[in-house]
Amino acid sequence: MRQRTVSSLYTPHNEQGFLGAGHVARTVLTGGFKKTDPFIFLMDDILDKKDNEPAGGPHPHAGFETVSLLVDGEIKEQLESMKKGDFQLMTAGSGTVHTETIDGPTKGRLFQMWLNLPRKDRWVTPRIQLLPAEQVPVLNKEGVNMRLYSGTLAGLHSPVKNYTPLIAAEFTMKAGVDTNVQFPASFNAFLYIISGSVQIAGKDIHQDQVAWLDVFDTEEDSNLTMQAGENGVRFVLYAAKPTHENIVSYGPFIADTQAEIADLYKQYRSGTMKHIATAPEAQKLTY
Repeated sequence: MRQRTVSSLYTPHNEQGFLGAGHVARTVLTGGFKKTDPFIFLMDDILDKKDNEPAGGPHPHAGFETVSLLVDGEIKEQLESMKKGDFQLMTAGSGTVHTETIDGPTKGRLFQMWLNLPRKDRWVTPRIQLLPAEQVPVLNKEGVNMRLYSGTLAGLHSPVKNYTPLIAAEFTMKAGVDTNVQFPASFNAFLYIISGSVQIAGKDIHQDQVAWLDVFDTEEDSNLTMQAGENGVRFVLYAAKPTHENIVSYGPFIADTQAEIADLYKQYRSGTMKHIATAPEAQKLTY
């Protein structure tokens, strides 16, 4: 079995978030899509909004999936509120509109990823999946707590349906505790440290750092061994099967050609792109 090691390590910078005062944003993924495939980008939004001015609003997406995890706090939105530990996966597919409007004071931390869809699934019917915190599969074992939001890991299986095979898991480990997990060696994978530190194959990874793991061109499983630092650790692990396909990215859309991007803008401006709230109940799944 292949042993995973750390191939790159860096710390994202704080930036001013689009909501204005009280919004710190971090662009977690760097290096371009060929390196991060199938992850397009991941934003770490740290919110401490103190006023009552509405922020955000409706906007379109198409050609990919948004993968949202509320790490801490609570976000009360007009249509899509979340509390700590809630997980949401929205398949934009052929094109949909969703609304993220925050009215009042809000304090929370949200990880929101864009995940590429395989070309064969690029234009599927939009759907949204909600996995509330209390329904997330949990493993508690010898100083390790693992919450599995998507995929299969350590004997747990998330009910969330995937077009792109995705593992999304949150770990909390007590000081000095070690654990290991297995997942396909071909999956592109990284850790993002929320607090504390962890060691992988002799490499220390600290709070706010991103650690990419080496990836292998083989169908066999790989093993990831982790040991928590002296103050314990909390982190999120993302691992997914690369699509090995080129993409065209522009604004809120992902496509395979520039012509498709232009057509998506026409649909949105003409009002033919429907809001996810109007999707049939069969396309709105809560577990």
